[in-house]
Amino acid sequence: MKRKLLLIEDNPDIGETLRDLLELLGHTVEWTDDGLRGIAFALATRPHAALVDIGLPGIDGYEVARRLRASQECSQLILIALTGYGRPEDRSKSLEAGFDAHLVKPVAPEELLELIERIAAARAR
Repeated sequence: MKRKLLLIEDNPDIGETLRDLLELLGHTVEWTDDGLRGIAFALATRPHAALVDIGLPGIDGYEVARRLRASQECSQLILIALTGYGRPEDRSKSLEAGFDAHLVKPVAPEELLELIERIAAARAR
């Protein structure tokens, strides 16, 4: 299924590459390098999933997840942390903040899309 995705990633090389790969696979991807802009975009457009870096300038990815989960518009949004932080405590913090999954970069686009589909299917039951 083709999805509308939001990528919040402050590293331009990672952001551009992942956006381009996901678009080549047929998905619509909006990319921003800022958590506050990402929240505003998600609230306005309601993407199927948001892929959020944790180490963002300004507000971090944990705060992005908390704010999106607290909103009526995005409370059911699929949220995936895409980060360089891979310790067990990082994974726990992600889940506590409201992320559905925590992936450590680099991640294959196919793996990411498969995860989104599994989460969507589990919610549809």
